[in-house]
Order: sequence, then structure tokens, then C-alpha cells
Amino acid sequence: MFSRGVSRAVSNSGKSGLGLFRATGIYVGAILGSGVLVLPAIAAQVAGPASLLAWALLLVFCTPVAFSFAEMSRQQPDAGGIATFVTRAFGQRASVVAGYLFYFAIPFGAPATAVIGGEYIAHAMGGGRETALIAAGLILAAGFVSNAVGIRVSSKLQLLLMVLLVALLALAVAVAAPYAKAENFVPFAPNGYWAVGGAASLLFFCFAGWEAVTHLAGEFRHPERDLKRATWLTLVVVGVVYIGLVAACVAVLGPGLSGSSVPVAELLAKGLGPAAAPVTAVAAAVLTFGPLNTFVAGASKLGARLASDGVLPRPLARGVGAGEVPSVSLAALAVMTSLSFALAVVGFLSMEFQIGAASACFTAVTAFGLAAGVLLLPRGTAAWYGVIVAAVVMLVVLLFSGWALLVPAVLGAAALLVGRLYLKPPVPQLSHGRSVVNS
Repeated sequence: MFSRGVSRAVSNSGKSGLGLFRATGIYVGAILGSGVLVLPAIAAQVAGPASLLAWALLLVFCTPVAFSFAEMSRQQPDAGGIATFVTRAFGQRASVVAGYLFYFAIPFGAPATAVIGGEYIAHAMGGGRETALIAAGLILAAGFVSNAVGIRVSSKLQLLLMVLLVALLALAVAVAAPYAKAENFVPFAPNGYWAVGGAASLLFFCFAGWEAVTHLAGEFRHPERDLKRATWLTLVVVGVVYIGLVAACVAVLGPGLSGSSVPVAELLAKGLGPAAAPVTAVAAAVLTFGPLNTFVAGASKLGARLASDGVLPRPLARGVGAGEVPSVSLAALAVMTSLSFALAVVGFLSMEFQIGAASACFTAVTAFGLAAGVLLLPRGTAAWYGVIVAAVVMLVVLLFSGWALLVPAVLGAAALLVGRLYLKPPVPQLSHGRSVVNS
């Protein structure tokens, strides 16, 4: 299954693959997303200024998650990503569940991501709902078109955009700092510290992405070296941006933060006045495009791998090799995402439903991958202990997903049914007089 594709995925990587800085651009683009434009306010509604603890705890928690995935990807850089890890640890049918959860989460998460960015752009331009939807549609189209030209080209663009993004967010914090007030942190936990857990479940939408890059590990020029280096660089960038930006929102906007629909725009407006509008629009566009580009890239590669193993329609397998464009899988994702976006536009699906569904799926996928890491990483090492702690915490975060758990439950049931119908059982082979199973 997925493990059999490893040599195929790696054989073409060579010197033409992604270098350290372009790889880091892909990583940062996967993590820094449009969620940071609205979630500081939503988290503040749930936990008040104590929501800062949720951001910080998730960042600490993401460290073993990130390095666990980097280590497993280094061992087997394959388009299957987490599905490959799960195959090695739990078998073929379990890997189909992990693959389905990631692949079919994109049509939920991508439109929600684009609409968040579109609303910010519309606010900056003084437009209404129509402007927001047009901007969201253009962002979605850009994400799919950039992947149609190939990861080599889109990664260069994403690196430049990530440098611009970090500069813009640093500017937002710097210009707003003179308006910070210590009293805005009091009361610190108006809804109690238990509310921090609820805030963390919402905020995971801003920390998902480590699993997306696992599907692109085969595109790295030197995965054995650059996966861990890119992980370190990404953790530093994400930590500084998230904690700095959210602390500034709490300190500057105070009680008004929880009622704001555009907290970062209001933060910029404090220091830049009318000049904040174009800066906000550019930041929103870049924040939205980055994760969309990376998640679509990873999911389209995964879809091709799933198809090559017989659990998605065979035509989707085109372009499964490293350096190739998985055109049919990409087109299938584009159709499903467009349908989901259209249903959201007419009011049939809410953004809250789409974010909840995507977050629950990505949380479940991450928990699945971490559970695989418990079996695959060397026992007794720091990485092994870290992945155990991360897996337990991830399961707790998953339980806070509430009704949204129905979406990964349905996808998991469908994956198990497909696995039962289309996967052949492992073939016993004799080795030295004993029967072994070839996985």
C-alpha cells in the first residue's frame, strides 16, 4: 500500500527539490492562516484574556507534534504522509481512514478560510458581502491555479509572501503597542480556567498544518536534513507572530476584542489610521493564500496516492510521483470545494459548521498520526515520550469538538467500508518455516 510507494516518491526528488528556505515557506504557509484574523476575538469570547494561555499551550504542545511528524517523514518521505505512518503502524484499512479524513476535510476548510480572508479584504476596501464573496472566490481560484503549475513554482511565490506577511504582522504589533493598557488583562479569566480548554479546541484551526506538509516530504531536496531545520524555523516564526499579535489584541482592544469581527484590522487602525486599510487587505490575502496553497498541495498528492492504491477512483492517481502535478486529484478537490463554497454562499452551510468540521477532521488525523508515532519512533527517546504526551493531549482536544465529531465519524465509516470492499487482505508468506504477513 502506501509504504510501497516510498521509493517511487523519493526517486525523483534529487537536486531539483525544495531547499530549506522554500521548504520553510511551505511550512509557515501551512500554519499561519486566516484563522488568526478572527480567532483572537472568538477565543476571547470563550475565555477572556486567559485565551492567551490557550495560544501558548497549543504552541508548546505543537513542538512534539511537529518534530514527531518531521522524524517520521524523514524516515519515509512519501505522498501518503500520515496515511503512510498509519499503514506502517496499524495496517492498510486504518490508513484509508486517515487518508479520507485529510482529503475530504479540504472542501470544508478551504471555503471557510477563503471567506474569512474575503471578509477582511471587503472590510478594508469598504465593501459588503458581495465584495467579500468575490475576494474569497478569487483566493480559492488562486490556491488551485498555483498548484496546477506545480509545487516548485508555487513554493517560490509562497516564500516571498510569507516574508511579506511576517513583516506586516510585525508592523501591526509595533504600531499598536503605544495604545496597550495593563488593565485590559483584568479580569484575566472571567469564565474560569476550564474555558481555556474550549478556547484551545477552537484555536487548533490556527495550529493545524504540520500534517499537511508530511504529504510533501518527497518534494524536499534533502528531507533527511531540512525537515527538522524547517520545523525549528517555523516554530520560531509562528510562536513570535501568534503570541505577539494576540497579546497586542488583548492589551490594545481590551473588552472590545470579544465583540470585534476584524480584530487585526482594528489593531492596525489604532496606529496607522486610514493607511491601515490597504495593509489589512494585503495581510488578509497572504494569510488566506498560504495555508490554502499548502493544504491543497498536500491533499491533492494524497488523493493521487489513495487512488493509486485503489481506494479512490483510479483516474485520480495521475501525477502521484515527486515533481509531478496530481492534476485529476486536484481537479476533484476543486469541484468539491467549489460546491461547498456555493452552498455556503446560498446559506445552506455556515462558516461555523465548515470550520468545526475541518478542525475535527484535522484534529482526528493528527491524533491518528501521533498514535502511529508511538509505535514507529524509537522507544525511550525524547521524541517517543513527546509523541505520547502529544497524542493524549490531542485526544482531549478532539473531545472538545462536540457535534463536529460527526463529520470525521461519517468519513471514517465510509473509509472502513471502502477498505473492506476494495483492499485485499495481506498475503501470508513463509519465511524460515514460519508464516509472516507482508504489510
